[in-house]
Amino acid sequence: MSLTLRVLAPDQSVFDGTAEEIILPSTTGLLGVLPGHISMVTAIDIGVLKVLKNGNWDSIALMGGFAEVESDEVTILVNGAEMGSNIDSTKAEAELEKAKNQLTQFEGQKNSTEKVKAQETFNKARAWFQATKEN
Repeated sequence: MSLTLRVLAPDQSVFDGTAEEIILPSTTGLLGVLPGHISMVTAIDIGVLKVLKNGNWDSIALMGGFAEVESDEVTILVNGAEMGSNIDSTKAEAELEKAKNQLTQFEGQKNSTEKVKAQETFNKARAWFQATKEN
């Protein structure tokens, strides 16, 4: 048995195929989905989607959205996504370091608008970088 998985961003279809298992970065934590999973809808956090296909794990960086599981079909609608294998790991690492440095400027401050934006930028950069390392 397998799952039919579709990962859709506003500008592209990132993945459309079958998978043996997936691990979603939901807003309440990591969520594993196997064939026969109950129907559900969940919010997706900024993070890495792991896809088990033909015994190998692939990673997809997700930028938040929603996922629906229905009868062994998983549809993920996200604000942005990219296959980990398509991301330049050197560039992703540089972006992560830059975002980390920006975030440290706001240490000790309450949740200012600038700090929240810096945290989101850091979370996105971390997801892109992690997706390159988990392939």
